[in-house]
Amino acid sequence: MCKAILEAPASIARRFAHSWPAATPLRLSLVITLFAAAGALSAIQSPASAQGSAPDDMALRAETPPAGSIWADTLDLSPMTQDYGKPHAGRSVDNNPITLGGVVYPHGIGTHANSDMAIILNGAATHFTSMVGVDDEKKGAGSVTFVVMVDGKQAAATPVLHGGDTPRLVSVDLTGAKQMILRVTDADDGIDSDHADWAGAMIALAPGAVNTLKSAAVPPPPAQPAPNIIFPVSPVPAIHGPRVVGATPGHPFLFMIPATGQGPLRFSADILPTGLTLDPQSGIITGSLAYPGTSISVITVSGPDGQDQRPLTIVGGWGKLAQTPPMGWNSWNVWAGAVSAQKVREAADWMVKSGLAAHGYQYINIDDTWEGPRDANGTITTNEKFGDMKALADYVHSKGLKLGIYSSPGPTTCAGFPASYKHEQQDADTYAKWGIDYLKYDWCSYGGVATGTGLERFEKPYQVMRQALNNANRDIVYSLCQYGMGKVWTWGTAVGGNCWRTTGDINDSWHSLESNAFSQNGHEKYASPGHWNDPDMLVVGRVGWGNPHPTHLTPNEQLLHISMWCLQSAPLLTGCDLTKLDPFTIALLTNDEVLDIDNDPLGRPAGRVSQAGETEVWARPLFDGTVAAGLFNRSSQPMQVTAHWGDMGVFGPQPVRDLWQHQNLGTFSDSFTATVPAHGVVLVKIGTPR
Repeated sequence: MCKAILEAPASIARRFAHSWPAATPLRLSLVITLFAAAGALSAIQSPASAQGSAPDDMALRAETPPAGSIWADTLDLSPMTQDYGKPHAGRSVDNNPITLGGVVYPHGIGTHANSDMAIILNGAATHFTSMVGVDDEKKGAGSVTFVVMVDGKQAAATPVLHGGDTPRLVSVDLTGAKQMILRVTDADDGIDSDHADWAGAMIALAPGAVNTLKSAAVPPPPAQPAPNIIFPVSPVPAIHGPRVVGATPGHPFLFMIPATGQGPLRFSADILPTGLTLDPQSGIITGSLAYPGTSISVITVSGPDGQDQRPLTIVGGWGKLAQTPPMGWNSWNVWAGAVSAQKVREAADWMVKSGLAAHGYQYINIDDTWEGPRDANGTITTNEKFGDMKALADYVHSKGLKLGIYSSPGPTTCAGFPASYKHEQQDADTYAKWGIDYLKYDWCSYGGVATGTGLERFEKPYQVMRQALNNANRDIVYSLCQYGMGKVWTWGTAVGGNCWRTTGDINDSWHSLESNAFSQNGHEKYASPGHWNDPDMLVVGRVGWGNPHPTHLTPNEQLLHISMWCLQSAPLLTGCDLTKLDPFTIALLTNDEVLDIDNDPLGRPAGRVSQAGETEVWARPLFDGTVAAGLFNRSSQPMQVTAHWGDMGVFGPQPVRDLWQHQNLGTFSDSFTATVPAHGVVLVKIGTPR
């Protein structure tokens, strides 16, 4: 089966000149260029299409298919998975007529990246043909690729198609094939506006064949043994978590030193900045910095089985929060609108009981649906589920943890509760009075009241709340939640964001995880201590948005999830039921060698350094002179992946350590190769720490 690549004739020639320098007449005979009436429409097709079995674009616009053919939209579309909305037969994802390049197609499948659907053929089909592109309803926005898989092999793939691009003709030979998969990807840049059409999608049946075609969900990768990441917990005391913290002089300071080991543990510090004190039993540092500046304190934790020491750098000044990415818990992915004060208290209790707090997790964040009406003075109140928010904050603080809250710059939140529009300073002052430490500020209804154009439209509401937080007498980490609109990673720092969402909402599916994880390349250059890209919250453990269930991610997908978030210096906000943590999830969230990558004080996130098919290597430098590298496999079968020293600025023989297995793998001269499981990762540290 020939791999079909769809692009303009000149680019075809250039690619073949590059990829097939010794191109033979036989190879070139596979290239068939089709010109549509609109002009410049071309395709590299499978051999059968050269025999004239593929219909042209005019046939795909018809009301009825040619004899012996069926429209793909007559199949059951319910098995199709996609990351937004639902697929529609003969309509776009927004339920408008399917329209590409101004042409309306009566038949086709309107979907949204990322999407997948299998069609069971069992030898009854000879050809698949479709026009593809981003539906005109997006008016130039969106970017997708279309892929056709036949019996496990890629049979056709478009280049990245943007909204407004000339649609492409996909034509694939299905002779004797058992299964076809129709796939749309987000082109590794997120799913915003990715309204994708399989326009006029048509399947030609084999001569004399009865139509027995059926749609089906794409099967998951073959089952693989769960990786062993559960190891005995050491009784020897050890300090974990951030090596550097920031605070504003004059504002309340709270930091619990994360430490493990057989208790009772005792804590001490050789010197702390003026205004701070350390409780020797709890390890909680409180007070208020008296002066700006940077100080380094040597922290010691002691227990019956020994002691550990580590420097802690405290940076005092304006705008110095989140020197490392925030770590903690958020209520949405497990409870959604069912969150309550009681559930938040339980999360705080179990953050400590489970041991997560001892590894650096410190935020307990309330998402939407806590809000009550505004009182006669316009002050926001809580609803009956929450009651006294200050009492809840005091409870969380008593455990050495911090409390986060949620609002929107619009009139209402995403769930329809009162938000902060025209009450920004009032709300910031209320949050400070309650003792709030973190604000997730979600775009939601602001689009209905936004003014201005371009970046001004996106930046304005976040600038307004930033100024309000500056005026409040409290350190509140500021999280911009607006799904990557306007390339927020390029201006999030300028409006005072400590972190900013770069993606749509994540869910516990491979497509969603893959989209959020691998769409971040290039964003890393905009992140630095205090300012972080956020590809959304974690979906490991028991999640469910009000109906908790074990995550649908496989163990290897979960390892990939945590590895990529740590490589990218992303906030680690788990969204699971902390009262029901299983041993695998605890091991996943408390591997200190992995968490140290996320907390690395150098603050230089990873980017993609190499890519080969569905395998990739992402890498970042660490403060101790080593390099962290993730070898990723996005395919549905195990693959060998190689990390080359030259791609990462590494030279000569280097030791390599597997961070999930806590295992030294040996010394390698110029590269390191590993067999990586399907949808999996091998996470390594390269070099000798200084």
